[in-house]
Amino acid sequence: MASPSVFDFTARDIKGNDTQMADYKGQVLLIVNTASKCGFTPQFKGLQSLHEELGDKGLKVLGFPCNQFMNQDPASEDEISQFCSLNYGVDFPMFSKVDVNGDNAHPLFQFLKDEAKGLLGSGKVKWNFTKFLVNREGKVVGRYPPTTKPEDIKADIEALL
Repeated sequence: MASPSVFDFTARDIKGNDTQMADYKGQVLLIVNTASKCGFTPQFKGLQSLHEELGDKGLKVLGFPCNQFMNQDPASEDEISQFCSLNYGVDFPMFSKVDVNGDNAHPLFQFLKDEAKGLLGSGKVKWNFTKFLVNREGKVVGRYPPTTKPEDIKADIEALL
């Protein structure tokens, strides 16, 4: 039996539709927990740039709003979607709000954290804009802290494309 991969999971998109992660098979994924009112929110611009520059080569940026860190994404899905589009031109796939830590953590993020531990082996996501890099086979190959700008991982992404 094949070992588990990101493609084994389902997530609800920002419009409320269930999305099979298997729909992204064969693509490199950058999965990010996002927030609209965070000091790192301007990273939406860098994420959008990666999406535009590398999308045709097989990159998919997937944004997952999260309100677990100091209430920095309290808005509704519609408001989040409009904010991201109007302020940062985001047109990469955005998903419904999720928990990334705790008892109600989305199973996809539980898997990502198990596959790529954080600093000092921590299983927790420490803040908004933690980034997980996934290869075309659905294996987690990298985890980047919020302080790592999207453009700073471009070379790692290109190596997988």
